[in-house]
Amino acid sequence: MVLYYLSPAVMISIMLLFGWSALPGIVLAVFLRTLVRSDIFDAITAVFHYLVPLTVSWVGYQCFTPRHNRGSFGDSNLTFQRMLWLVFCNAILFFLFYQFAIFFGLYNYQSYLFGSDPFRITTLLNFQAVLVGCLTGLPVSYFIIRTIRNPRYFYTLKSRMRAQFHSGTSRIEIVSWCAIMVTLLALLLLPLSENSTIFNTNYTFTLILPVMLWGAMRFGYLFIMTIWTVIVIILSHYFYRYIPHDTDYKLQLAITSSCYLVFSFCICLMAIITTRQRADSALERRLSLIDPMIQLPNLRALSLDLGKYPSSVVCFLRIPGLELLGRNYGVSLRLNYKQQLSVLLRQEIADNELVYQLSGHELAMRLNGDATAERIASLHDKVKAFRFLWDGMPLQPQVGLSYCYVRYPVDYLPLLMGELSTMADHSLMTNRPESVQLRGARHVQNSVKRKVDMLNQLQHALDNDKFLLQAQRVQGARGDHYYEIQLQMQGDDVIYFPSQFLSVAQEFGLSSKMDLWALHATLRFIDKHRESRPGMRCALSLTPASLCRTHFPQEAAELFSQYHVEPWQLIFEVTGNQASSTFALADTTLRGLRAMGCRVCITDFGSNGASYLSLRDMNADMMKIDGSFIRNLPVSSMDYQIVVSICQLARARGLQIVAGYVETGELRTLVEKMGIDYLQGSAIARPVPLVQIAA
Repeated sequence: MVLYYLSPAVMISIMLLFGWSALPGIVLAVFLRTLVRSDIFDAITAVFHYLVPLTVSWVGYQCFTPRHNRGSFGDSNLTFQRMLWLVFCNAILFFLFYQFAIFFGLYNYQSYLFGSDPFRITTLLNFQAVLVGCLTGLPVSYFIIRTIRNPRYFYTLKSRMRAQFHSGTSRIEIVSWCAIMVTLLALLLLPLSENSTIFNTNYTFTLILPVMLWGAMRFGYLFIMTIWTVIVIILSHYFYRYIPHDTDYKLQLAITSSCYLVFSFCICLMAIITTRQRADSALERRLSLIDPMIQLPNLRALSLDLGKYPSSVVCFLRIPGLELLGRNYGVSLRLNYKQQLSVLLRQEIADNELVYQLSGHELAMRLNGDATAERIASLHDKVKAFRFLWDGMPLQPQVGLSYCYVRYPVDYLPLLMGELSTMADHSLMTNRPESVQLRGARHVQNSVKRKVDMLNQLQHALDNDKFLLQAQRVQGARGDHYYEIQLQMQGDDVIYFPSQFLSVAQEFGLSSKMDLWALHATLRFIDKHRESRPGMRCALSLTPASLCRTHFPQEAAELFSQYHVEPWQLIFEVTGNQASSTFALADTTLRGLRAMGCRVCITDFGSNGASYLSLRDMNADMMKIDGSFIRNLPVSSMDYQIVVSICQLARARGLQIVAGYVETGELRTLVEKMGIDYLQGSAIARPVPLVQIAA
């Protein structure tokens, strides 16, 4: 009767290391060992007794795991097959062969391993001993034999054990765990006496399971299985010290032996599962730091790397030309360009310095803190000289580079990247690397902060209806008039004018929402005061974002129907420059608005050459001359002739003319003599809140 039998496990571990070439040595060892104790017939029977289960289990394992089946223990992909074939199949065949040999009288001596009666408790004990030996002894035997074969494997095993420990494991936790285990073992190994308590019996053995499960979850498979195997061997050898010798002695042995098996199975599976989960989590964390498309570290990896060094230099590369090239040649061009540029940069930087992927057409780079401005300038020169070949076509887009010296910890990385992005735009104009920390760069940083503050104000105003509408009367030469609606934003004790927030709204994609808010508010006002202001006409400015939305005419039509306002009561103003830059989309939108009955006015005409192109091609009903020409009419004959020529062109197109910035009575008289249809300015009327018009 035994509680732990290791021989089958040792043989399987030898097969894992040496394969079929280990069989002759195993056969010889079993034959000689049995021959010393018995006759040659028993030696031959013992050879088959060990060889048949070993061969069958090994063949089955090889068939179901044809690849990488000799790897080290702890791999969850091999756990099921190893338990099935190398543990359970091996132990069951070993037991069945012995019962077969006893039944047919093949053994001439009473075996020390199994009894002849298969239904006795001693038979169950010995069968469980083989199972426990295969389950726990197999990995430890493998480690020992492989270390003897190659002593360097000991250091590999040691490093793998450390790697499987939970990252949050502390020395205090390890010492506490070891102290608890030593205490429990000491209680079990103390000889039984009259002063012994329940804690000196196999009751304490049940307390080992939660402690071992704790270790399995925290310390990994390799460490915990090695420790558990040693513990099981010690406890199975000194079983008489914690199992009372009474009438139920064999039953207590059977229960304890089954606990060996069940505990080993639970601890082994728990260790493998938790170790695999930690490995998967570590892999997921590593993958979360790499962009899957370009295979470069991302912004999160940059944030972590900045925490590894006391000082660093963060470089920001902007390649705006990639956006246009990507539209024409596809996203693959942008990806390949970044990959090849990163290869070039990695050849020029140190091993611990990296290039990082950012969204869009940008890259980042971390250099060591001792990087000089000359080195950064040299890197910039190499980047500018880089030529990218796409289908045999050389491409050399312009690259802007900005940099900043930082020290750990860097808690403001998003804001820093925004400042670097702005400075990279500045680098595109200066054609040299730009530092965020130079004195002249302070205004750029302040500009970024002002933009962010204004963006927050805009979002708050849109969410809480904090916009105000100003109306300025535009007087017609024939006595009619309309009101130009101007949008203002109400801040904290301050009123913001369009010139202060409109550019930020356009940059961050809020301008179309502002246009819709102004359209809603204007139509609501017209509907509410239709009795006091019948036939009231208003002019609203459209930003490029709204102008490029082909569904804007349908949205406007729905609002007209909702507020019961006729389309002819609305005039939409667009600048000639905006309309020309997006002519195709703008033309579609303006055609839709005019088809409904709305009027379209081109504003700031004459401010640039694009206005003349828009006059020729664009769908419009009215034209507002740029105020810089109107203001100088009394003193500049050149401006006077320009205005005259604009009026002639407008009349040739059948457009009505609006003159802005009519600030004096003299200027008003002069403009009226030129036959301009509508006049706008302080000499006509000053802007007032829209609500005052209804008074």
